[in-house]
Amino acid sequence: MMKYTKVTGEVVTELEKIVGAKNVLTDMDSMDKYSHDESASKFKAFPEIVVKPQNTEQVSKTLSLANEKRIPVTFRGQGTGLSCGAVPLLGGILMSFEDMNKILEIDEGNLVAVVESGVVLLNLREELERKGLFYPADPGEKSSAIGGNVCTNAGGMNGVKYGNTRGYILGLEAVLPSGKILKLGGKTIKRSTGYELMHLIIGSEGTLAAVTKIILKLIKLPKLFITLYVPFPNLHDAIKTVPEIIRRKITPTAIEFLEREPLLLAEEHLGKTMPHHEAEAYLILRINGEKEDELLEVGEAVAEICMENNASDVFIADTKEAQDKIWDLRGRFYEALVQNKTVKLVDTVVPPSTVADYMKEVKRISEKCGVRIMGFGHAGDGNVHLHLMKDKLSDEEWKKK
Repeated sequence: MMKYTKVTGEVVTELEKIVGAKNVLTDMDSMDKYSHDESASKFKAFPEIVVKPQNTEQVSKTLSLANEKRIPVTFRGQGTGLSCGAVPLLGGILMSFEDMNKILEIDEGNLVAVVESGVVLLNLREELERKGLFYPADPGEKSSAIGGNVCTNAGGMNGVKYGNTRGYILGLEAVLPSGKILKLGGKTIKRSTGYELMHLIIGSEGTLAAVTKIILKLIKLPKLFITLYVPFPNLHDAIKTVPEIIRRKITPTAIEFLEREPLLLAEEHLGKTMPHHEAEAYLILRINGEKEDELLEVGEAVAEICMENNASDVFIADTKEAQDKIWDLRGRFYEALVQNKTVKLVDTVVPPSTVADYMKEVKRISEKCGVRIMGFGHAGDGNVHLHLMKDKLSDEEWKKK
């Protein structure tokens, strides 16, 4: 392993000169929130120092100093990740982008936004919607930072129709470990000037460069949305319905599947209820459109396909309040499961048409090993979230499993 050096008093002084003393943290109490993310493991690793740059120049100077002194640097947005990517495993400098949170430009004529990497997704969404615009990439955590979404190439519930974050990045400003500032891409859609370095950085988890600014592609905000909430007698029937919907050339914005157990836990944890919670499995589908009659026609077609595949019923939510209630509860499943002692989250991706068979095999393994495994996820793009539950197993019993 590469040998790193520690943060010395001299380095602290230099960092205070770069970002300002108020933007440097060294006491353990202040650094506690930067020692972990939101993963169920609750793993912690403390940095030696936290710096909060206010602009790209300060990022550049900080990285240049760290490179010269051979001090490890870990980047952090809002710390909402689930895989310890923003946890400073090697100590060193934790660089937080929380203060670089400005929406610099919304160009309505070119359908483009320019933002700093610390901008919170929810804040951006609300600002765009006031202007009738829409940023489609939709990871489950709305309080995540755009820079973190870029570095993980975040997907999410809108992936069926709109894809993941990469498809909406037109340009990046990024800083290499040496401190060199790169300006990649731009507002233009077409570029043919050689290697596209920007796409190396997207999804690189902060291992190649610090992303400081992002140019985002926007679309017009769809006028209308409806949500279908569909109970099924078993998970296999629910999931095998999805390829049939796609085969009929219908593309919902989102298609989620869930089992009854995580649904009940989420209801209990949040003190909210879904329209129905007594079936073994459910699909939740969101459809958007421009005209009410056309939207309802598509909704009726999807409902018919669901009923043909043994759905018990179809509940249609057509008001914003009813839809928000369903999607808010779905978006907080992880939070509810962690409260009930999830031991391990396994994030997997399989071809969408094989999700039903995959979940059948998961259930077989669950029964064989005597470990409860809860599953839910994005049926439309094959992204399955599995939660291995320790329940009442002792630490020794769990190790044997």
